[in-house]
Amino acid sequence: MTGYARIAGSVSGAGFVCEIKSVNSRGLDIRTRLTAGFDAIEGEVRQLIGKMVSRGAINCTITVERDGAGGNVVVNQQALDTVLVAIAELSNRIEAPRPTLEGILALPGVLDRREAPMTPQGEQALASAIMDGASQAMVDLVLARRQEGGKLAAVLLGIIDEIEALVARAAAHPSRSREAVQARLRQQVAELADDITMAPERLAQEALILATKADIREELDRLTAHIANARQLIASGGAVGRRLDFLAQEFNREANTLCSKSNAVDLTAIGLDLKAAIDQLREQVQNIE
Repeated sequence: MTGYARIAGSVSGAGFVCEIKSVNSRGLDIRTRLTAGFDAIEGEVRQLIGKMVSRGAINCTITVERDGAGGNVVVNQQALDTVLVAIAELSNRIEAPRPTLEGILALPGVLDRREAPMTPQGEQALASAIMDGASQAMVDLVLARRQEGGKLAAVLLGIIDEIEALVARAAAHPSRSREAVQARLRQQVAELADDITMAPERLAQEALILATKADIREELDRLTAHIANARQLIASGGAVGRRLDFLAQEFNREANTLCSKSNAVDLTAIGLDLKAAIDQLREQVQNIE
């Protein structure tokens, strides 16, 4: 399921921003990116995310900017030496005014800003504030995912209604009756040869055998049970994506058996429509936690 949350805060002379994004995924894939120096809390952040979501590709970015006040600006001697050597070499080859001191100091890397170190108490307070911000961001993310889940629930229920209608059509199809099987068998015998005759008792017996082999009552009963189970899972809420995914596989298994047992073109068409609706269900289930 998709979602986005952003929390910003500041403490102990430093500001931080926590951004968390979620996209669809079969499993739980957590990726974190933290400002250098805060690797110690990465495990806590991952643990926090794992407790609150169980499915999705989660990207968490935490950036920290310390207040520059109280820090020192120092000259990067290595960078300055490199610039001076380059100036000396170029001055012998190119006639141009020599660069000013202000121009040299303005070059990237010549001046470094050294932030004033924080006290241990300040570092601890900042880390605690970041974790509180990450926790609030996860609350907001879960809320956003739930809102999307409410919309997906309506879509899933619509597909399940379509599956139920197709199951009802298959159950009421006239080709399932023994009389229909017997009439079709009589027609097939007549098409083989005019001189082949079959006693009415034998015809009825063969028709009964074929009707038994083509009986889809068991598949229809299981499909009906799966429909009720799917509606119950959706109504219960929570992390039901994996169970719905498994249930969609069971739907597909019964639909395949129904098509293989079909003894009429119209019933096969219903079975194919049923498989198409189940494929739609499986695609949507991938978006649910």
